[in-house]
Amino acid sequence: MSPDVLLLGLLVGGVNFLFRYLPLRIRTVQSRPARRGVTAVLLDTIGIASICALLVVSCMPDIMADDRRLLPTLVGFAVLGVSFWKTRSIITPTLLSALAYGIAWKLLTDV
Repeated sequence: MSPDVLLLGLLVGGVNFLFRYLPLRIRTVQSRPARRGVTAVLLDTIGIASICALLVVSCMPDIMADDRRLLPTLVGFAVLGVSFWKTRSIITPTLLSALAYGIAWKLLTDV
């Protein structure tokens, strides 16, 4: 097995784990009581975790082949995270992050 494949698998697995684990930890630290249970929080985070895992898996070969794709990918991740945090929906952040990636790629390739 190639070390790149192993590293990519560990990276995706670690990020996926953190996307599932951290919301549960953050929810327990809050001072006000939560109305939703742990299962509801876990199920809510599965969508964003799967989108981020797919984004990492699909972008890594492109980033390794062309370094110029790193910054647009990071812009896409940032927009995905912030818009999901604001909306708590998966549809709008997915579309916004794809749009942000496309705009960032276009702006960087025209320079």
